Amino acid sequence: MTSAFVPLLSLGNNGEAGLARDDYTIQPGDLLQVQIFQEDDLAREVRVTQGNSITLPLIGSVDVAGLTPKQAQDLIRELYDRDYLVNPQVNVGVTEYAPRSVNVLGAVNNPGAILFPQEEGLTLVDAIARAGSFNRYADRRKVKLSRTDADGRTVTEIIDVDDLMESGTNDSWPLSRDDVIFVPERIF
Repeated sequence: MTSAFVPLLSLGNNGEAGLARDDYTIQPGDLLQVQIFQEDDLAREVRVTQGNSITLPLIGSVDVAGLTPKQAQDLIRELYDRDYLVNPQVNVGVTEYAPRSVNVLGAVNNPGAILFPQEEGLTLVDAIARAGSFNRYADRRKVKLSRTDADGRTVTEIIDVDDLMESGTNDSWPLSRDDVIFVPERIF
């Protein structure tokens, strides 16, 4: 089966609070710590806006859409170096990740939003388990996973969770922020 889903990055716990892995992409709602060596008055803790930007002293608004913290750091260094500082040493870290959730609806024991931390991935089966698992009326062979793609279109896949669990490939359906899982009821 060809899937239009793009797997979510599964981030491991690196044991260091506030530091993102090199492949983490900055998201709206993240809280970033921006520090410039020996320029304490320019240091800021800033929240990424819904428009994917942050505002810093002297350089103003900086678009961080699609950037990793390292790429944002390089961009900010370049902007300060252009007109204000000579060879600035910039450090950007994520101090607080934006809350992420998926919705699990239908024939589960506790339907609703399931929160998961950025450092951990979440799979389809894990999300259903966190929603109290299937209820006795659930049709496990026709679970729908809906996701909005980069073009703004909603893509829906129908997944046979019984086959998924029997095959032991639980990690084959990683979830992304705002995914919707719908478990239909069986028809008797």
